Amino acid sequence: MSAEPASPDELRQSDTVRFAHASERQFAQLLDFYGIGWDYEPTSFAIDWDAHGNVLQRFTPDFYLPQYDLYIEITTLNQKLVTKKNRKVRRLRERYPEIRGKVFYQRDYLSLVTKYGQEDASG
Repeated sequence: MSAEPASPDELRQSDTVRFAHASERQFAQLLDFYGIGWDYEPTSFAIDWDAHGNVLQRFTPDFYLPQYDLYIEITTLNQKLVTKKNRKVRRLRERYPEIRGKVFYQRDYLSLVTKYGQEDASG
């Protein structure tokens, strides 16, 4: 992470994006604070096709960190619902081994918000 936190008076990228979930906004705010560049849901990867080559399923990771060439998926869902997302991540890794990605599970997310003194907005 960058050593220089962003100025609190500056308009942050996280203030200009409409997020699907509050946990994604909090993660983006942490990235902004530390001056880490990011893109929100910039790429959808085809992960399943029918016999004719038509895309049946895509996976769109939440964040891309260009300076690290890393995709991040935030998952604060109930653990029993995470299975479907894990399957998508596994397919992504199988079909695109060159793509670097990290999944932040609920425990990871809670650890981050506790460490950085943010309220848990995971819903």
